[in-house]
Amino acid sequence: MSTEETPPAAAKNFIEQQIDADLAAGRADHVHTRFPPEPNGYLHIGHAKSICLNSGLARTYGGKFNLRFDDTNPAKEEQEYVDAIMDDVRWLGADWQDRLCHASDYFETYYEWAVALVKAGHAYVCDLTADEMRETRGTLTEPGTPSPHRGRSVEENLDLFARMRAGEFPDGAKTLRAKIDMASPNVNLRDPVMYRIKHVPHQRTGDAWCLYAAYDWAHGQGDVMEGITHSICTLEFENHRPLYDWYLTRLDELKLLPHPRPRQIEFARLNLTYTVMSKRKLLQLVQEKHVDGWDDPRMPTIRGLRRRGYTSEAIRAFCERIGVTKQNSTIDMLWLEDAVREHLNETAERRMAVLRPLKVTLTAFADGSELPEGVIKVCQLDNHPQHPEQGSREIELTRDLWIEADDFMEEAPKKFFRLKPGGAVRLRGAGIAKCEEVIKNAAGEVTELRCTFDPDTTALADGKKVKGTIHWVPAADCIDAEVRLYDHLFAKEDPDKAEEGKTFLDNMNPASLEIVVAKLEPELADAEPGERYQFERLGYFFADPIDSVDEAPVFNRTVTLRDAWGKEAAK
Repeated sequence: MSTEETPPAAAKNFIEQQIDADLAAGRADHVHTRFPPEPNGYLHIGHAKSICLNSGLARTYGGKFNLRFDDTNPAKEEQEYVDAIMDDVRWLGADWQDRLCHASDYFETYYEWAVALVKAGHAYVCDLTADEMRETRGTLTEPGTPSPHRGRSVEENLDLFARMRAGEFPDGAKTLRAKIDMASPNVNLRDPVMYRIKHVPHQRTGDAWCLYAAYDWAHGQGDVMEGITHSICTLEFENHRPLYDWYLTRLDELKLLPHPRPRQIEFARLNLTYTVMSKRKLLQLVQEKHVDGWDDPRMPTIRGLRRRGYTSEAIRAFCERIGVTKQNSTIDMLWLEDAVREHLNETAERRMAVLRPLKVTLTAFADGSELPEGVIKVCQLDNHPQHPEQGSREIELTRDLWIEADDFMEEAPKKFFRLKPGGAVRLRGAGIAKCEEVIKNAAGEVTELRCTFDPDTTALADGKKVKGTIHWVPAADCIDAEVRLYDHLFAKEDPDKAEEGKTFLDNMNPASLEIVVAKLEPELADAEPGERYQFERLGYFFADPIDSVDEAPVFNRTVTLRDAWGKEAAK
């Protein structure tokens, strides 16, 4: 018998506990979940949490997972969004197999069910405008006022509803409302709208309909049409659950439900610091050109994160790490960035790059002997320090090279372990350079360092140890490349908290993007679009899949380093 202890199983979250209870009690004999986006924008990191949760539950319980587009508002929906959502969901690793669904698949059934509710006296046609309906809805402490059309006969309602579908009335002239309770403490139950007239073509059904279901009417019914067992929603839908239950109860009484009703369970949505998650605000950023499209790497959209170089593995790990709760909270962006670093630290090959170049000229060997012309030393560097199987590469050290300007300080503090006048530093994989002379231009700016070089030792001739190590690139055959340094899009942790008279836009970070022309080691000339690297001491970088071209890669900084080298480089 093995003496090794079995690691304890991870504690189940409250959703898994509820599913276990349902299975044990026979309320369900399998698990079927779904992700139901509205195709009115691109997905963001909050949607990623829902995708990972729903698809993960189906995978854990050996069940099924659907992707369903709740496409009930063609005025705001586009095929572009549909295509992008499918691609992003697939990229995240969620597999809906052959279960791609649309609310528009059920338009005829929804209509027939609505007719059945009218016949049963549970729905009526109302002529109030949207503003009039809002005025008569009441408040949280005062009941609403019944519509003057609430008492229409079943026959009149059926006639008007059929004529609404036939297109006899203009937009907004009439709605179909559920007849529930205008005095209900839950305002969602105060005769909500089920259908509204919109003479707008639909991306899937064309001009077949001018009558479109409200989200609350279509959402729960879509679940029951598909046999969803557990409808996992974010907390803002908790107050809508009584309305979903009311619809399903009425339809169940009429024996119209094709499957048992699902159990709705709500969890807290994902909020991140330095980020807005509102689709309306994200659309505003795009339309007003505060960002360069939905895939701008500063955006919290999955498209933006992908273009910045985030990996699906990192996003899934992040979603797993933060878990699911019933308590709304805001997660520090560092959690997401750490998940990305953790994955890229294991998978990204190392390269050297200099973002803000300062020229270094090696003038002689440390013993005073003359340096050879051309190549001084061929340096062998590992592609990945933890994975020797990934091989190594050669970099030729010549007299002229580039280092980071921040790696030199003329008047350096005591614990500055990089180059300074008379000081020495180890050149990564090459040897020791000692600064003998500082060259300045007419403005007094440092333009060049002249150094002696020792290729073999790890200490100076007097025995003093060299503590600092810096990266470098050879000047002779390095490549110039555009590098985009991204930071938070907003300067405040909570961008929505704006000063009086201002909006979230006033909290944008003016330094969220800096573009530099960097010097890269020769090996990076062959970088393919979409490849990821750690630029040593600088962070993780991603060859832009759109703007990179042959022999001219463009790199996006995915995330900075947080290890000792990263902190040293930031000093």
